[in-house]
Amino acid sequence: MTRHVLNRLALGLALAAVLALGLWSLNWRSAEKESAPAPSAAGAVFRVHPAPLEVPDIAFEHGAGGRRALADFRGRHVLVNIWATWCAPCREEMPALSRLQQKLGGPQFHVLALSIDSGGADAVKRFYREVGVDTLEVYVDRSLQATSALRVVGVPTTLLLDREGREIARHVGPAQWDGAPAVESIRRLMSGAGG
Repeated sequence: MTRHVLNRLALGLALAAVLALGLWSLNWRSAEKESAPAPSAAGAVFRVHPAPLEVPDIAFEHGAGGRRALADFRGRHVLVNIWATWCAPCREEMPALSRLQQKLGGPQFHVLALSIDSGGADAVKRFYREVGVDTLEVYVDRSLQATSALRVVGVPTTLLLDREGREIARHVGPAQWDGAPAVESIRRLMSGAGG
């Protein structure tokens, strides 16, 4: 009898999850159609927002120790990439993010690859060594605060923040971040064209 109840409970939970995913998908597609701006040259990689969106100041672990927050990066554009070592597309795009940091990184721009791995900084450091990522700092949000605060529905998700820390564009899914379309989009958005 207990097994029968557990089986029915598991089936009910599975059906509820499928229903919730279906409803979320319908709502997400509807919201995307309503909020998607007209395509622009700067939006070749990104969905550019008609106006900058306020972003909560989230805090996270820094691989060198201590905590950092988004506010620490004000004054420069920041590409925030939410990712995890267990996410296959994330793993594939991380070397391109590293090369992007090498190309554009400096006082005007920073790639902030924020891992949501429960293994913390050690898991990210091991992964960086495995794939040869040497230009990205280690940032980790084990609490998953970033995913809810930044409205992330899947990884990888990438946000481009302006100098005031506001979201000006977003990309859901992997991208070739060091490729010409992405680099050109970032440069145009940083200069204010089309964004």
